[in-house]
Formats: sequence, C-alpha cells, structure tokens
Amino acid sequence: MVANDNDRGIHDMRLAILALEGVFDTGLTVLMDTFSTANELAAAAGAERAPFEVSVIGLQPKIRTGLGLDLATEPAGNLGKPDWVVVPALNAKQPQLLLAALGREDVREAVAQLRGWHTRGFRIAGACIGTFLLAEAGVLDGREATTTWSLAPLFRQRYPQVRLDDTRMIVALDGVVTAGAAMGHLDLALWLMRQQSPELAATVARFLLIDKRPSQARYMIPDFLAHADPLIEQFERWARAHLAHGFSLRNAANALCVTPRTLQRRTEAVLGKSPLAFFQDLRVERAQHLISIGLDLDRIAGEVGYADTATLRNLLRQRLGRGVRELRAEA
Repeated sequence: MVANDNDRGIHDMRLAILALEGVFDTGLTVLMDTFSTANELAAAAGAERAPFEVSVIGLQPKIRTGLGLDLATEPAGNLGKPDWVVVPALNAKQPQLLLAALGREDVREAVAQLRGWHTRGFRIAGACIGTFLLAEAGVLDGREATTTWSLAPLFRQRYPQVRLDDTRMIVALDGVVTAGAAMGHLDLALWLMRQQSPELAATVARFLLIDKRPSQARYMIPDFLAHADPLIEQFERWARAHLAHGFSLRNAANALCVTPRTLQRRTEAVLGKSPLAFFQDLRVERAQHLISIGLDLDRIAGEVGYADTATLRNLLRQRLGRGVRELRAEA
C-alpha cells in the first residue's frame, strides 16, 4: 500500500521506490532486501513496529525488470508524500543504451514526475544510472552529485550544470542524495537508514557483511573511461608508454598534435580531472598490478616514473586509502 500523509506515525520512515520498465534487478532488490532486513532485525530486538515502510511505485500496474521478471507496482500518481522517493538504476550500462532509454516515453513521464515532486519539496535519492533521471529532471542543477563512474564522461557532457564528483560514493545535500555505481544502491540504503537509526544501520551492515566504501576511486578503470573520447584514448596510450619517464603536458600535447590548452580542457571536460591527475591514475593502476605480482617497490617506483619509493607510497595512500602492505595482503 502507498501510504497517505495521515498514516504517518505507523512507520518511522516511508520510502517509495520508483521502478520503471527495465529496472536494474540488483539495484531494486538490494534496496528492498536491505530495508526488509532492517525491519526483521528491529522486530527481533523487540521493536513494536517496523521502522521502514517500502513501497514500489510505477507508471503502469506491472513492469518487467531488466532480467525479465514481472513486478506489480503501485500508481505513482497516487503517491502522498513519503519521506524519500528513491530512483534505482535502469539496466542500461552502455552509453548508447542509456541514451535510448532516456528517450522513452515512460522515462520522460517519470522525469516529469520527479520534477514535480521536487518542486513540491519531496526528498529524492538516486543511485547509479538512476542519477541520470534526477539530472534530466533538473533536480541536480547547480548541485554537487555523484553517479556511476563508468558513465561519468556522458554525465558531464549531458549535464554540465551539475557539479559532478564521480569519486564519491554518496553526495547528500538539502534533501537530494546521489549514490555511485551499481552496488551504490546498497550504500544509499544504509545512508537513508542511518538518518533514522545509526545503530540499526550498523547492525544491518554487520549482518549483511557490508564494508564501508566512501569512495569509488579505487574501483575506477582508467582504460574504460579513456574510450569515451578519441583524444583521451590517444592520450591514454601515450601516457601508458611514458609512465617510466614522468609526465610532461607539453610533450603529451606535441605527441597528439594539439595544444597543451586543448588537451587540458578536453581531459577536464571528459574525465573531470587534469591530464596530470589522469596520468597519476595510470601510475596507481600500474603500481597495483606490479605489487600484486610481487615486484620490489624500488623497481615499481622506477616503472612508474618515481626516483624514490616514498613518493609512490604517498601516492598510493592518498589515492587508495591503503598502503603497500595492505595492497600486498589483498593480492
């Protein structure tokens, strides 16, 4: 049942999940399972009522998920005013598929609903590709936000008015929350839960074996991002070939037959970072690989263009939040 405003008090927090045709199955079910687990654990601890009411709403009575499962939904038009409207991802992981999905009639209708709800003061959250719908609705205009790192170049191109930081897992400000890639749905669920009960959120995280992931940076694949733009793809190839020689913006630009200013602007427009920062990403990626196969750190430093190991250690700690010892333990 979609709760009405006069039902407030039966549950501590009411959430309405907006599920559209082709919804990403894992994103939707992660949200539902996490809050269901919270309710079960609260009941086991003696709670007299379930702390969370979760409704799945839609624009049609039944949808088919991305993996072909049928799901009944409740009418979005009958929505009262829940504590949060949550938008999970569509199962459209490639740019061309996402662009096609954003042009669908039902998606455009959902965007119009989100715009109206935002105007009425609804609090709205989106995870992964669901953040694109928030951006389409103008909900993120002028705000900081995050999205799935793999589609960040498309996001920057399509929504230049949004201050995107795709390294962050959660960005929350003034009743609007965005979360990062795929399993960012889980991080979003826990964030919402912490607003109601930090203790219960901590218990659910332990019960479901959920680790803290404050940043997406350690999961990004530079090679994947570089393919979003022909010039950046060429720059990536040049950078990988010159890791041991160190970075020079002028040398890179000359090799690519562009001006340093052009390379700087294109890299920032596509990747949201400077050429040097992207070069550093490739250094970290290469160093992680060499650590995993057991190379000596002095040799690794030389392979990625550093004269001493201390600088490399600092870079790894800064970018990954972990040192060489932790990286070797994970290998």
